[in-house]
Amino acid sequence: MNTDQLVRTFTEYFEERGHRRITGSTLLPPPGDPVLFTTSGMHPLTPYLEGRPHPLGRRLVNVQRCLRTTDLDEVGDRTHLTVFEMLGSWSLGDYEGPQSLDWGYGLLTDGFGIDPDRLHVTVFGGDEHVGPDTGSLELWQDRGVPVELTVEDNWWSNGPTGPCGPDSEIFLWTGDTPPESTPTRDDRWVEVWNHVMMRHRRLDDGSLVPLPQRNVDTGLGLERLSSLLQGRSSVFDCDVFEPWRRLLPPLWQLDEPSLRVVCDHLRSAVVVIGDGVRPSNTGRGYVLRRLIRRVLTVLHREDPGRGLGDLPGELLRHTLDRFRQSEDPGTVHRVLLDEEQRFDRLLERGRQVLSRPRFHGPLTEDDLHYLHDTHGLPRDLVLDLRPR
Repeated sequence: MNTDQLVRTFTEYFEERGHRRITGSTLLPPPGDPVLFTTSGMHPLTPYLEGRPHPLGRRLVNVQRCLRTTDLDEVGDRTHLTVFEMLGSWSLGDYEGPQSLDWGYGLLTDGFGIDPDRLHVTVFGGDEHVGPDTGSLELWQDRGVPVELTVEDNWWSNGPTGPCGPDSEIFLWTGDTPPESTPTRDDRWVEVWNHVMMRHRRLDDGSLVPLPQRNVDTGLGLERLSSLLQGRSSVFDCDVFEPWRRLLPPLWQLDEPSLRVVCDHLRSAVVVIGDGVRPSNTGRGYVLRRLIRRVLTVLHREDPGRGLGDLPGELLRHTLDRFRQSEDPGTVHRVLLDEEQRFDRLLERGRQVLSRPRFHGPLTEDDLHYLHDTHGLPRDLVLDLRPR
């Protein structure tokens, strides 16, 4: 299946089971939300998970674009992206966790054709506050899927306070050998789908109280699922990235980790710009600026003549269409080029600052903090500007 077929299969499967499809929101949370970007499919649904009736009912399904800055340093491996699409299903006080897991197992094996012998799951084993998730454990035992019990790895929360609860994660074996070991001990087990039994609220004092209703919140990364089902070695090899893999290597000769970072950060920057954000020194604009400047740092590392003026317009149009955004590709390109001009000025200033006698020797952490806080020079850029 290509990615669009996966989306249709997922949404139709849950629609057949009484779920109503809702429209995914932008990356920008509503006014007053302290979070910079939407980080998961459940984020826009928080009021309904806390008890407000949803106009479309108690069973929902959707596709939501998300951005996670916590994964920035992991981008370049085979599974992490900054901006991605999340497939999600929800029970708002309707069915319980075992029902969700049973449907999830059916979709993965019958709908997507995954061999059940390549599946492994993890389940919350209990702690001093909450007992083990016996309902999930019994469901998986009935299906014959191997289970690993954990504590912290299978307790979901959206922050230090707020809705939380045990979860059960489903993993797919990606090794060349028959499946072995467990998900916490072997990274050839790749997480595919997380089912959260959202039953509690954590208060400021750390205590837990029941939510007004017992919910189920599931999330499954679309690009990661696509790469696994298409037999690809990384998310950057699935069909969503085909134009990027086709057009960038002839343009910029990069090693594989650098190519992945450039593809991810440029694609993410296009989506963030498409949702109305512009580069700045604070908040969302700073995240966007950081993405663009990491790309430019990689490009300039080996060839100072490289620039975003060469970026094919097809990639901008493809990404905006993929994320259902109406922004004009020309506008996006102008934002990127304006930021590149600022970066060039930063490079020149950085060279002048680093030529000072103070910085001729090895740089300390205090030096790096000073260069960032006083002159706006990020660590990666400083290290690249230093003589090798």
